[in-house]
Amino acid sequence: VQLQASGGGSVQAGGSLTLSCATSGIVFSINTIAWYRQAPGKERELIADVTGDGGATYADSMKGRVKIFRDPGRHAVNLKMNNLKPEDTAVYYCNIGIREGDILKQSIYWGQGTLVTVSS
Repeated sequence: VQLQASGGGSVQAGGSLTLSCATSGIVFSINTIAWYRQAPGKERELIADVTGDGGATYADSMKGRVKIFRDPGRHAVNLKMNNLKPEDTAVYYCNIGIREGDILKQSIYWGQGTLVTVSS
């Protein structure tokens, strides 16, 4: 099982980025994929997840400024982020999740992280 996160970079406040989490070694169509981020000195926090049938759930951390969506052709899950703020600066990670109703559990499978830097 491999997750490859990409798409990070440096952007000015108000800008947009789209991150991608490419997967391999899993049955992509049935797996929930989640995006998290971890800012310096802070705990990792959930941003959003999408189930195998495309159901998306957004955490409060970036709600209203992000969209998570599946790319079945590439076995990837993308995270489009808009109106970025300096406080969004963090390393962004993807994870294979297990959604049980309102509860999202993490698996041991993580991407390597991609750095997003937002300047004011």
